[in-house]
Amino acid sequence: MDAHVTVVGVGADGWAGLPEASRGLVRAARTLLGGARHLADVPPVDGQERLPWPSPLRENLPGLLASAGAPVVVLASGDPLVSGIGTTLLEVLGPDRVTIVPAVSSPALARARLGWPAESATVVSLVGRDVRLVVPALAAGRRLLVLSSDETTPGLVAALLTGLGWGDSRLTVLGDLGAASESRTSGTAATWDVEDVPRLHVLAVEVAGSGLGWTSGGVLPDDAFEHAGQITKRDLRASALARLAPAPGQLLWDVGAGSGSVGVEWMRAHPTARTVAIEPRADRVALVRANAERHGVPGLTVVEGAAPDALAGLERPDAVFVGGGATVPGVLDACWDALGPGGRLVVHGVTAETDAVLLDRYRRHGGELVRLSVERAEPLGSFTGWTPARAVSQWSVTKGES
Repeated sequence: MDAHVTVVGVGADGWAGLPEASRGLVRAARTLLGGARHLADVPPVDGQERLPWPSPLRENLPGLLASAGAPVVVLASGDPLVSGIGTTLLEVLGPDRVTIVPAVSSPALARARLGWPAESATVVSLVGRDVRLVVPALAAGRRLLVLSSDETTPGLVAALLTGLGWGDSRLTVLGDLGAASESRTSGTAATWDVEDVPRLHVLAVEVAGSGLGWTSGGVLPDDAFEHAGQITKRDLRASALARLAPAPGQLLWDVGAGSGSVGVEWMRAHPTARTVAIEPRADRVALVRANAERHGVPGLTVVEGAAPDALAGLERPDAVFVGGGATVPGVLDACWDALGPGGRLVVHGVTAETDAVLLDRYRRHGGELVRLSVERAEPLGSFTGWTPARAVSQWSVTKGES
């Protein structure tokens, strides 16, 4: 049976706080699904089957719903579309088979308690996710509402902030929002020692300090990355990213990733941007992973192997950056062939042999071919002089140009 599912949001005050319309939906259900806590809070209904969530959830949902008697109602915490079961059901069943009846979300309650307008705070979900995902949202003066995984999250966030130079940030744990047991505890990240944290809470963060956090693409200093000399330097990185044009949900191939700086910056441009870094050397693979974790993009995927062979079978990219290896037979062909219409390709080179390859590609495909030279001021005796870095040739093109 292709059952239609109604998802009813329940606040921290449980059944007692549900409006009568939502109670009516629950009473009328032949099958009621939810967590043990929610199910136990609903008064008995004759003939109603009550089922806890299966494990693993996503894989077993279709089979469970296929045998469930209609109407089917699901109980969920707060707004089911805020890091909740509603999102999973929509992905598994599709919007035509799911109706959402939300309660007030925990971020809305948190903002009300704090007096924070919605536009003044950013919501960051750490539910079942790496705590370092908070890093891209950090900047002095920002307000964050962190959806925590459990009672350990505030301590992990406090330690992370302190280690990054944001120890002056004010943290507020808003526990059991909407329930009789609602609580509020505050402190700074550097001095955080709160042990009695409610499992259900929202963590509010007022970011303060001078640490490393959010920046637009290409402006992280070189020393923010671990590297052994294999790094696209800051000025060149900015130029490359301007042409790669990171966009929400899009995928970058960072070919010959080195330290992974370009791929990391791409993902920091938007929470849904993705990177696959391709790097043949194991020591550099370790650097890419370390830099991704440090800068709050632990979802960056690393493929250990050499292009073009390592590119086989990868998801089609929206953009490709080749920071080295352009003269290796087949690399540029594989990258070009993988791009769809509108895909962007940026290639850097520092040798005469690479220049010849890029000039040939420029003649064949068009785009833009530039030579980038950067000079830095350095002491010259008792004066200051300009020290040039090695010039870099950059070919950039959008597929479809000619």
